[in-house]
Amino acid sequence: MTRLTSELWVKALVRRVFAEGGFAAIERVGSPEAGAIFIRVRNRNGGETLLAPAPQSLFEPVNSGDRLFERRNTQAPDGDADALLMREAEFDPDLWIVEIETDNPQVFVEITADPPDV
Repeated sequence: MTRLTSELWVKALVRRVFAEGGFAAIERVGSPEAGAIFIRVRNRNGGETLLAPAPQSLFEPVNSGDRLFERRNTQAPDGDADALLMREAEFDPDLWIVEIETDNPQVFVEITADPPDV
């Protein structure tokens, strides 16, 4: 199965969120073909969670062609993700940043399980 381009995937995500009555916005446009996608999830309580591309080693052996995300910070105060995103953009200027407002991001994207506390 062929993987969707980053541009098409982001546009589909935005449409799905709006179709479910939510809000979505593209904060930063990256490479149309293969830019990494970061998702800023705004919660009703004012916090935000940043979802980042999960390492490829976490993908199942059978590649469904979909994208897998991991939580980088959870329920952080507004703005905490900005520094992380700035560092990522310096490393990869082709990345995408999408903001969605939802309490259930797993409805729209596949998120890896959180690692157990050690």
